[in-house]
Amino acid sequence: MARPEPTKLTPMMAQYHALKAEASKDGDDHLLFYRMGDFFELFFDDARKAAAVLDIALTSRGEKDGEPIPMCGVPVHSAEGYLARLIRAGCRVAIAEQTETPAEAKARAKAEGTPVSKALVARDIVRFVTAGTLTEDALLESRRANVLAAVCEVRGTFGLAACDISTGRMELEECEESAVDAALARLGASEIVAPDDMRAASPEHIARPKSDFSSDAGEDRLKAIHGVHTLDGFGQFTRPMLAAAAGLIAYLDHAGRGKLPLLLPPVSRSSAAHLAMDAATRASLEVLEAQSGGRAGSLVHAIDRCVTGAGARQLAEDLSAPLRDRPAIEARLTLVAWLRGDPLLRGDLRGMLRSLPDIGRALGRVVAARGSPRDLGQIRDGLSEARRICDVLATKPDRPALLETLMPQMTGHGALTDRLSRALIATPPTLRDTGGFIAEGYDAALDELREMSGNSRRAIAAMEARYRTETGVDRLKIKHNGVLGYFIEVPAKHGDALMAPDSGFTHRQTMAGAVRFNSVALHEEAARIAEAGSHALAAEEAHFEELCGMVSEARIAIAATADAMARIDVAAGQAERAAEGEWCKPDLLDDAPCLEISGGRHPVVEAALAEGGDRFVVNDCQLGPDDRLWLVGGPNMGGKSTFLRQNALIVLLAQAGGFVPAASATIGIVDRLFSRVGASDNLARGRSTFMVEMVETAAILSQATEQSFVILDEVGRGTSTYDGLALAWAVAEAVHETNRCRCLFATHYHELARLAETCPALSLHHVRAREWKGDLVLLHELAKGPADRSYGLAVARLAGVPDPVVNRAKSVLAKLEKGRAETGGLAAGLGDLPLFAIAAEAEQEECDILRERLDTLDIDALSPRDALEILYELKREAAATDN
Repeated sequence: MARPEPTKLTPMMAQYHALKAEASKDGDDHLLFYRMGDFFELFFDDARKAAAVLDIALTSRGEKDGEPIPMCGVPVHSAEGYLARLIRAGCRVAIAEQTETPAEAKARAKAEGTPVSKALVARDIVRFVTAGTLTEDALLESRRANVLAAVCEVRGTFGLAACDISTGRMELEECEESAVDAALARLGASEIVAPDDMRAASPEHIARPKSDFSSDAGEDRLKAIHGVHTLDGFGQFTRPMLAAAAGLIAYLDHAGRGKLPLLLPPVSRSSAAHLAMDAATRASLEVLEAQSGGRAGSLVHAIDRCVTGAGARQLAEDLSAPLRDRPAIEARLTLVAWLRGDPLLRGDLRGMLRSLPDIGRALGRVVAARGSPRDLGQIRDGLSEARRICDVLATKPDRPALLETLMPQMTGHGALTDRLSRALIATPPTLRDTGGFIAEGYDAALDELREMSGNSRRAIAAMEARYRTETGVDRLKIKHNGVLGYFIEVPAKHGDALMAPDSGFTHRQTMAGAVRFNSVALHEEAARIAEAGSHALAAEEAHFEELCGMVSEARIAIAATADAMARIDVAAGQAERAAEGEWCKPDLLDDAPCLEISGGRHPVVEAALAEGGDRFVVNDCQLGPDDRLWLVGGPNMGGKSTFLRQNALIVLLAQAGGFVPAASATIGIVDRLFSRVGASDNLARGRSTFMVEMVETAAILSQATEQSFVILDEVGRGTSTYDGLALAWAVAEAVHETNRCRCLFATHYHELARLAETCPALSLHHVRAREWKGDLVLLHELAKGPADRSYGLAVARLAGVPDPVVNRAKSVLAKLEKGRAETGGLAAGLGDLPLFAIAAEAEQEECDILRERLDTLDIDALSPRDALEILYELKREAAATDN
């Protein structure tokens, strides 16, 4: 069968393919949103992919090489919702807009001498929409920052640049290669760009040309953006920092097609100023996201009492990068304590904050030329509310130093807010195309145009009444639509009367049940309305641009106000949480390796238990120079992991500047926090569960210092008993002798208790449990000393393991313990223990167990009731064994 002849592309499809090629250069893979009237259309593979993600109909338009061209589309007015779903699915989108009207296209075609009927509206890509370059409310989470990061290497040192373009915040950092992953984990970036030749690049990084990452270009771009001759006023920036900034700005330039978003002056970030946590520790402690995915179940979810999105984002940043500078921590704590001590002020303050718009993100949209009248209204209302809050705070005595620093940032916008208040209506619309957002009385000429338009509409109503009288057609109406403009419409049976040459009406259109006409008077009045309306829209657009310019000029001061309000919201929210849970203000010490916590609780577990009406069991932790390593034993499910995590979280909360869930807490400031609790495999990177455990343990042993705090759980569990015990022993010794850090070390290896004989700063502890009538009771209390025995079989029974399996495990355990006692070997005695014992041997084992139980009974001390209970219990066990 002959193949069909290749189909010649129509001008529109040729234009589409040219734009698609532009969207795909440099290896980028973007879906192309191709504007056609009121829809964004997608074609070919883009259409197939988008239709699947969006669950919309896949149709076709035209043919190529004899095959229908797949097509799907979304309405322009609701495109943001579809874009949000595509971005969440990992897609990137190029927006191709019409850059001229159909009338302009026809005029251009006529000037070029081409057929007007074939005039094609010009289109161009105006923006690339990616996960890290979002500013629209519909595409963002209000309580989560949206960070774009860039990373590069300069002579062996790495530079990082990060910004949230929705608010303009930008920071630069320098670090060694070993610290890059931890820095990126702290940022939680939506997108990370890197040079295409960087050896340490991850497959998830977006590769960009190496030439984009020039430190000289980065310095020049930052100077140009902020209108300065030197960056010294913003901080000290190294070559790697500036190279990363260059790559980030180049990517933003590419995404915005030459229009940069809001970028505030960069801040130089020093890793020494913050508590360091690697990615494994953040995941283990579930700081911002639970291991099951999502915010619920995380630390931030359990403590967030902020009433604004900006405050919630600031809280998340505080938890991601706790401080190491004691005065800075104390400043935050003092503000929290002040607000906790005044519940009336705190309530009033939170009430005012609750109505505060997100002025930071509104500012971001305005500066990025994506703003709306509503954004200007939010900035007006937010700045006015900030001033009101400042006035309330100014009446309070003994204000903390941090508040005194924040209050001047909340004022100074009087001229701008006055201008916005006079210019805008009370509730400006989101769209500006239809006008109506400039307040009456602000512009006399605009008011006159509106009056003229209103008078013309009243004139048309009077004209309609006059025409009804003159023609005698009671159902005559003057209507308007987007195609014909204004026209006169009468029922079809009256059409002939108006067709007469001397009627004064001109026929325009005949419908099935109506006939449409025009008149000279109507045409003139419609022209006046259109002219007045277009002039009014133009006037409002000019005012909008002027107001946006004023806001952009004040962007740094407005952003400072937004930051100040977010910080106050965080402090008020922390105070509210502290009051709810009776949390305490921690005492921080410099260079003192102590961790003294009385009545500590796990904030997430306690909240979960409270929902079910249960009480959390508190525990103390007392680590110091002479008692810095605790070896914690006890049964699974007894609370070891919870105890370890709660102390790590208390350290994190304290150094983030918040109160902690404890009766009291004294903490020597921690430089690095490590958590190796539980493990999961990473098969995509070729790592088993045990390999992941060892990689995390290696990071702790190589990086922990005497000022660090480490929690370790079940080191060596993922391998053979001998290897595991040996590794756990060696790791505990290294932590004690070499790292000399504060450490909580949970283990099931009872043999490790002997370390207390040779490690003077190691002490033994266990989580308490007891058996009662054959059942295991977990007390979740910590006690001093080693665990008296293992409760593994009791936990197995508690978990629902069938009794025959538990009984068989008891037999195996008895053989193991007997062999170990006789030969000293952990596995001795198993050689003659077949998997399936013969019935006689099984019966003998049961008899041995029964004899052992009877030998332990003091019959003379038993009451008749106790003796009867024992008989009933033996009978139940015999029945279970028979089954």
